Amino acid sequence: MEKKLKLYGFNNLTKSLSFNIYDVCYAKTPREQHDYIAYIDEQYNSERLTGILTTLTDMIGANVLNISRQDYEPQGASVTLLIAEGSMVPVQGETQVAHLDKSHVTVHTYPEYHPETCLATFRVDIDVATCGEITPLSTLDYLIGSFDSDIITMDYRIRGFTRDVNGRKLFIDHPMASIQDYIARETLRRYDAVDINVYECNLFHTKMMLKEIDLQNYLFNTDVYELPPQTRLAIMDSLRREMIEIFSGRNIY
Repeated sequence: MEKKLKLYGFNNLTKSLSFNIYDVCYAKTPREQHDYIAYIDEQYNSERLTGILTTLTDMIGANVLNISRQDYEPQGASVTLLIAEGSMVPVQGETQVAHLDKSHVTVHTYPEYHPETCLATFRVDIDVATCGEITPLSTLDYLIGSFDSDIITMDYRIRGFTRDVNGRKLFIDHPMASIQDYIARETLRRYDAVDINVYECNLFHTKMMLKEIDLQNYLFNTDVYELPPQTRLAIMDSLRREMIEIFSGRNIY
């Protein structure tokens, strides 16, 4: 925040950011589908995800207290960081008491494929829960750039209240109209974006879908020029249908 509010006591507003991305791929054979899942599982293993979350934690000005991470069989990974704003390390010769005014950051991955449609989807869920003045919204461009983000859904919720020095309740401590205001213009130009906000509840939702599809980026172990034009069009149609349904949150076709 550029200008801090003068509060009475501790800022106990809780701010929760849920960030979900979907990466869609076309793999025409069962072998390619399994290979794609294995590739994604290796690319986004728990070690790399820990690096992403650690950078995110630095960006919001928090310190990592504890890291728990796990890779799963047959695929998937999870990482959880317990975080706090101030250092929790006692000063030598003194007793230090710190209030945990940050909460946690978590990430889970869900690679999956559908043998009949030849489509594979890699989903990443990241949740950031913080207390106090710092908002996790400043990390959105970093998160979008850390993954191949075809479809993105984001939820931001502020709960609780704090008070100013005059005793007036504050249910939100920073101006907020849309999650899109915290995403770079050049990033937004690449996506179709829709807001669904409930301002009375300090609940903000934004979903985004990539506008342009470069087919080569969606083919696994296949060169686009090896495919005849009709096959390219059919694959493009299949990809776009999949993306529209995920973006819409319902079966359409």
